[in-house]
Formats: sequence, structure tokens, C-alpha cells
Amino acid sequence: MITEKLQKGVLLLAEPSIIGDLSFNRSVILLADHTMEGSVGFILNKPLTYTINDLLPEITSDFKVYNGGPVEQDNLYFIHNIPELIPNSIEISNGIFWGGDFESTKDLINTGIIKKKNIRFFLGYTGWDAEQLESEMQSNSWILTKNVYENKILGKASTHFWKEKIVELGGDYLIWSNAPENPILN
Repeated sequence: MITEKLQKGVLLLAEPSIIGDLSFNRSVILLADHTMEGSVGFILNKPLTYTINDLLPEITSDFKVYNGGPVEQDNLYFIHNIPELIPNSIEISNGIFWGGDFESTKDLINTGIIKKKNIRFFLGYTGWDAEQLESEMQSNSWILTKNVYENKILGKASTHFWKEKIVELGGDYLIWSNAPENPILN
């Protein structure tokens, strides 16, 4: 039984019934903010073919960039676990932070101080208007689960992350864990 409530820091798993939605099919989203005005999250398990160096040649790292969601996909966002190094970060929860001073961040990456396990970059984000996410929860679009990985989630999330979380849920969800992403291929 899932007893979590909607709040920043929880994970949203796309229900297996979300088929054909390119943005959200098999997504695991870290909810970065949740207020009366709306919600913001980042898809953790949809890596793009870009590295940060492809987008910003002045950064000499090959850190992957992820599809954060369908909103503002021309903007770069980041989450991290090193607020002591990145000024003006906003805490999401459990040692995960959002944004901060980007010039400092670039310098720290280029000097090798920030490692892949410390930061994740996203093009775009996932957003919901006031009460939209609650409505989607009522229509069983999302499964709410605790972020048991806390600030280590940056290293955990992979393309198989959704399947791992579905297997953990067990019960009726187990059948979906081995189903093809596209049911036509079945």
C-alpha cells in the first residue's frame, strides 16, 4: 500500500496504462516542487543522445543530458547533491537540490570537482497547473512512491529504472515489468 502524499521529493511512476505517450510512457519523475499553484518535476530515466559539452562547448565534460519533460525543452535545468559547492541552490528534499549559480557550476565541472554522481542535466521539465497533478492522480495516471535513494538517486536512475520500480511494487504490476514498451511489438 502506498502511503506517500504529493510533495516535493517523491517519485511519480507512470502507470503502465500510459501507452503511446512519448513523453511519459515508462517515466520516473522526481517531483521538484509542489504548491497550490502547480507542480514541477524532472524525468529521471530518459537520457538524450547529447552530452553537456554538445550543448555548451565551454563545458569540457561528457555528462549525459536527460529529457526532463515536454515543457521548455530549449532550457537547461539541473539537480545536484552538492549545495555547499553551488550557491543559490534550492532544496527539493533529502539532500537533492535544484539549480544554483551556473557560472560556478561550469567552473567546478571543468576543474573536475563536480562528478557525474553529483549532478544531472535536463532539457525541459514536466509541469502541472494548479490541481492538474491531483486530477491525474485521481485518474490513476501516476503511482506515487517514496524516494528511498535520497541524494543518491542521481546515480541510480537509468533507462531500466521504471521496470525496477514496477517490480518492487509487485502484485498486478509484475506482469507489466516484462511487457514490451510498444504493445504492437508483442
